[in-house]
Amino acid sequence: MGGFGSGRHGGKQCTGDMLALDVRHLQRVGRLSPGQYFSWQWTRNGESAGNINVRTDHGRVTLIYRQRDRGGEWQDMNYPVRLSWTPCNFGGERAWWHCPAVGCGRRVAVLYGGKVYACRHCHRLAYKCQRETPDDRASRQADKLRDRLRWEAGILNGNGRKPKGMHWATFERLETLHDELVHRSLAGALARFGPLREMLGM
Repeated sequence: MGGFGSGRHGGKQCTGDMLALDVRHLQRVGRLSPGQYFSWQWTRNGESAGNINVRTDHGRVTLIYRQRDRGGEWQDMNYPVRLSWTPCNFGGERAWWHCPAVGCGRRVAVLYGGKVYACRHCHRLAYKCQRETPDDRASRQADKLRDRLRWEAGILNGNGRKPKGMHWATFERLETLHDELVHRSLAGALARFGPLREMLGM
C-alpha cells in the first residue's frame, strides 16, 4: 500500500494517486452508525487496488489493514480515527474525520492511504486540478456542468435539453457557463496542439 510519506521522487503526488477514504460517501451509504464491521475495497481499471476493514463505534471508527513499505515485511495496522459532526443548513448533520497522524487532528472529509490514513496535508499531496492546464480545467468544469444538466459526458457531444424540473433561468445560466468553458477548453487545446499539427503536416 506504500508507506506514509514514502515514494516521492521530485514533485508532489496527487490526491488521485492515492486510495481515498471519503467520510461523506460512508455517511451516504449508512456505514457510520455504531456497531458495524465491514470491508471497504477500491478498484482501478476493473482490478482490486486495495481494501481495508472498518469497525464503527460511538464517535470513532477503527481502521484495520495490512501494509508494507517498499517490499518490506507486512505490518498489521489497527488504530482509531475520531469522528465529529456539524449541523447542515437544511437539517441533519455532516460527518468529518479528524486526521489520526501524530500532531495533526485536522477536521477533513477525506483520508488518503499510506502507512497511516491521513489528510492530504500530512501526505503532502497536491490536488489533481493543480497540475491541470487551463484548458483541461475548463473541460473538467464543463463536464461537471454536463453531469448537473444530465447531459451525456464529453464536451464534444453537443448540448442536451433542459432537465425536467429545472427553472429556465437556471438552465440558461448553466448552459451559457458551459458553452464558455467549452470554448475556453477547445481554444486552449488548439493552441497547444496547433504547432504539433503543423510539424506533422496535418
